[in-house]
Amino acid sequence: MDVTALLESASLLVPEEVATENDLSMRDVWDYLAHDEWQIALSLLEELGDGRPLPLAFWEQLAEAADRLCLERSSAWCHWRCSEIRNGVVRADLTLRPVAESRRRTPISGHGVLRPMWDIGNLSPAGEALVSIAGLWVEDLPALEPGGRATVRLVPLTPAHWAHVEAGQRITMHKDRTVAGTAVVLDVHLP
Repeated sequence: MDVTALLESASLLVPEEVATENDLSMRDVWDYLAHDEWQIALSLLEELGDGRPLPLAFWEQLAEAADRLCLERSSAWCHWRCSEIRNGVVRADLTLRPVAESRRRTPISGHGVLRPMWDIGNLSPAGEALVSIAGLWVEDLPALEPGGRATVRLVPLTPAHWAHVEAGQRITMHKDRTVAGTAVVLDVHLP
C-alpha cells in the first residue's frame, strides 16, 4: 500500500464530526491528500487521533505512512500510540530529582526510548518493594532535564501489574535502587 492509500485508509476510521482545537476536520485532511500534501495530512490525522480513542488499525496505518515518509518523530509517536492501545497508558505528573540529589546528570529522552522501573506499590513474597517496568513518553517536550517536571505517558510492560494503580496515587521512578523521580498519577486506561 502506498502512502496515499495508507492515509486514506486511516482517514476512513475517523468519525466525520471530529475536529481539532483549530476547527480542522476530515474535510481538511482530504484536501491535503488530494494535493499530495502527505506530511500535513499525517500531522493533522495525528492531531485528530489525539482527541478521542481510535482503533489500533488507525495508528498502525499512520505509523507505516510515517515510516515510508521517513518522519522519525511521527513514526515514534504513532508506534507509541499502538503500544498504548495494546498495553494501556498511565498519565502522570512526573518530577525528576535534581542533579544534586540524583545519579542522572543528563536529560531523559521524551520520545519513548526510556523504560524505567517504577515502584507502584507491589510487594514481593518477602514484603520488599517489587518494581514494574513501563516505557515513558514526555508530553510536549523532546526531553526532560534533571529537576524538571512534565506530564508523562507510561506504557506498562506487564499491564496486569498496574491494575491497582489509580488517579491521585504517588509512584516513584527508579534508575536502579535510587529514586530518580516521583509522579502523581493523573489517569489510567488499561486494556
